[in-house]
Amino acid sequence: MYLSDKFNHIVSSGTVAFTTLIQQLRAQGRDIIDLAVGEPDFGVDGEVMDATHQALEAGHTRYGPVAGLPALKDALAADFEGYGPRNVLITNGAKQGLFEIFQAICDPGQEVIIPNPCWVSFQHQVRLAGGVPVMVDTVQHQLDTDAMAQAVTGRTVAILINSPNNPTGAVYDRNSIEEIIAICRQNDLWLISDEAYAAFVYGDSVFVSPFAFPEIRPQLIMARSFSKTYAMTGFRIGYVVAPNEMIARLTTIQSHLTGNICSFAQHGALSATRVPAERLTQRRRQFEKRRDLAVEASRGLFDLIAPEGAFYLFPAISRHQKRFGDDQALARYLLEKADVAVVPGTFFGAPGHIRISFATSTGRLSKGFQRMKDIL
Repeated sequence: MYLSDKFNHIVSSGTVAFTTLIQQLRAQGRDIIDLAVGEPDFGVDGEVMDATHQALEAGHTRYGPVAGLPALKDALAADFEGYGPRNVLITNGAKQGLFEIFQAICDPGQEVIIPNPCWVSFQHQVRLAGGVPVMVDTVQHQLDTDAMAQAVTGRTVAILINSPNNPTGAVYDRNSIEEIIAICRQNDLWLISDEAYAAFVYGDSVFVSPFAFPEIRPQLIMARSFSKTYAMTGFRIGYVVAPNEMIARLTTIQSHLTGNICSFAQHGALSATRVPAERLTQRRRQFEKRRDLAVEASRGLFDLIAPEGAFYLFPAISRHQKRFGDDQALARYLLEKADVAVVPGTFFGAPGHIRISFATSTGRLSKGFQRMKDIL
């Protein structure tokens, strides 16, 4: 029986696999401290739950518009000057939105430039669209814009950036964003901006979206999510913001992929857009305290560039390399001997590192680092 060759080059998401493994170990009665999965530990806002329940009771359980609930699209478009609902597509999380973007822009052999290390699914999504991911290493987790400019060829169709970054926590500064915009404009490229962690920026760092530069908007595609900002990971609500011609193309793709997104979940997302800004600020401050705790606890254990955003540390394991050989062996050791789950950097294209999530309580975070110190 024949199987598509393109899937021979695709591997399952390493972070999703860790979620399953942690659940299995916990079912065995083990107290696993999860510093692997990027999922906020705060609960879904009460008004979001109420709106979702009310939508169910009102019978919002049937097919809806493929592009999304009109009221939700209106609410999201309001954050983008000059844009309206025609510039917004609701998707099954930002992940589906990105998948559809690559399907829309890639023909076989065309290239997408991606800074490395990066989120585990970027490369595979490009390959599934028939494209070729072109990885360009970052420098101290920041964009090497000269190297990215040199990577452009006649087959390049897009540059992808992700700030705040998963897995490094890097936040790209205004100058770097301007330089990437210049490259895209000079070469007539799409600029894809994954902004799933925009709400989590710390200290003096500032999140800069390329949307702040009107000249790039005709070439700009942004992907955002409710999962991180509102802890709505299971709702699977994300969205794409782009020129209306691109949204129309993505909507056509989605009409053959899933049709509408879960109707009652969208009503919950609409309620989330009305959550008071101060509540989001309080959560960001709470995560900043966790970031500071995690950075301090890492000293003496790992070599680390302190993250400016998201909720991950991405330390190098060089001082443990001789003992364990590689990051995957170290991650297995921590899980087996300390009941602490972290993610090998190899999954993100950066062997010799591990990703540590601080999206958990300070108590669990402190306990997890103490366990690692005890055995390392």
